[in-house]
Amino acid sequence: MVHSLALSRLSPLLPPFEAGTVWLAGAGPGDPGLLTLLAVHALSEADAVVHDALIDGRVLSLARPGAEIIHAGKRGGLASPTQPDISARLVTLAREGKRVLRLKGGDPFVFGRGAEEAHTLAKAGIPFRVVPGVTAGIGGLAYAGIPVTTRDTNAAVTFVTGHAASGLLPENLDWGALARLPVLVFYMAHKHLGVIAGRLLAEGKPGNTPAGFLTDATTARQCFHATTLETAVIDRDRLGVRPPALFIVGDVVAMEKTLGWWSPPTLGDDPASAFFSQGGSTEPAHSAAS
Repeated sequence: MVHSLALSRLSPLLPPFEAGTVWLAGAGPGDPGLLTLLAVHALSEADAVVHDALIDGRVLSLARPGAEIIHAGKRGGLASPTQPDISARLVTLAREGKRVLRLKGGDPFVFGRGAEEAHTLAKAGIPFRVVPGVTAGIGGLAYAGIPVTTRDTNAAVTFVTGHAASGLLPENLDWGALARLPVLVFYMAHKHLGVIAGRLLAEGKPGNTPAGFLTDATTARQCFHATTLETAVIDRDRLGVRPPALFIVGDVVAMEKTLGWWSPPTLGDDPASAFFSQGGSTEPAHSAAS
């Protein structure tokens, strides 16, 4: 297989995945082609893969034969394991002497609760490694033809979560400061979009500021909807925008009109599909409920 050849050539440069350790790895925003080589290496070595709900099945197909595949996804409104349960499971698996891969969408340290899991592992004395991944706020926007920075528009970009642990908006956001910043990328903003837009408008952000929704970033279902700050809620409801979605605010959003390059791939022209269709099963050898 292609990935096996690449890994064999790079293996002297890759760190060993030791028994009794946990790797917290990012799988990127959706497209399996955005996996890092270190993440692929971890998949090929892990004894247990504990993964989030949005991980593409083609990514899981890279797990080594016999690896235990454990679903630990959390989706709003659905029964799902708690964060303490997931963290405890990682400790238990590592203490059993397994090489444990905790596979998260995007980057584990960008609104991914990876730090909470790392703290639990550190407290329990479990060795761990963090494998960064491509976060949706950068990779997703690139797929939509939206640069997060350009020399002519902005010297800064700000990532903001719209969903705190309480389920509400974070209480410590400085809306006045946010309104003055040139580009804002909101993760998990769907539920509180009305409040977000309202607070920015109240702090003086112009209503005609370009904005947009990016759903299912970098997947075959990716869709971008342009709007403005003042019409965002109306357009969200009119267009039927559903999570997972990013809400982007700033002049760079308007560049999608000229820089948008993405179109839904087919098996024949999608590099990721071609890559993953070469040999091996598309299903992991062993799956387990969390």
